[in-house]
Amino acid sequence: MRAPPRLRGGLAVRLTALVLGLFVFAAGIVALLESRLGLSPWDVLHQGIAKHSSLSFGEANIVVGVAVLAAAWLLGARVGIGTVANAVLIGVFIDRLTSIGWVSGLAHDRLGVRIGLLVAGIAVIGLGSGFYLSANLGAGPRDSLMVVGARRTGIRIGVVRAAIELSALVAGFVLGGRVGGGTLAFAVLIGPSVEVAFWLLLRTGLAEPGPGVRLPDVAGVVEPGDLHEVARPGGPQVLP
Repeated sequence: MRAPPRLRGGLAVRLTALVLGLFVFAAGIVALLESRLGLSPWDVLHQGIAKHSSLSFGEANIVVGVAVLAAAWLLGARVGIGTVANAVLIGVFIDRLTSIGWVSGLAHDRLGVRIGLLVAGIAVIGLGSGFYLSANLGAGPRDSLMVVGARRTGIRIGVVRAAIELSALVAGFVLGGRVGGGTLAFAVLIGPSVEVAFWLLLRTGLAEPGPGVRLPDVAGVVEPGDLHEVARPGGPQVLP
């Protein structure tokens, strides 16, 4: 698949899908957090920052998201409604969800339950990503930084993304963020999870293929061209 599918419907439908997708994405992050089996690289960083500041885990997510957004924009990335919403709303939703008593209590369940939380969290993050990306309202801050970084340096997009993720992981680990089997599981399974979400949106008719898209099998891989619209030559830009 060379681009995310596009949700059918007008702007109101796409905005609804954007917010819903970000909420579902946040719920998946909370599931990983409460599993206590390891977080995604960026969430390891968020947790590490939260441990050494007065910020909550969700607030650290917002601060880092806004900082990455600003860096990507200054390097020439295009910023859309979805880019800003991603930077802010995920952290807000995380804090609201973790303030619920029974949700925070999941961290104390037996190992089998927490493994289930880990698996469900990765699947839910994939589903949230599918809705958010298919709304076609702007890539997230980290994706924007990845693409503009590759354009600026001339280095392959996969290498740039790996370097960014590894940097976030190492910094978070040094700060005391939780790294574990869940971190590895996330790295291996998140791509296929997003692809499954895209496949379901296409199969159910909720979305139509984006530019250059053929209906994928569920094991497809997102290619570098998928996000070619994120960065443009020149300075900072804002999507209309």
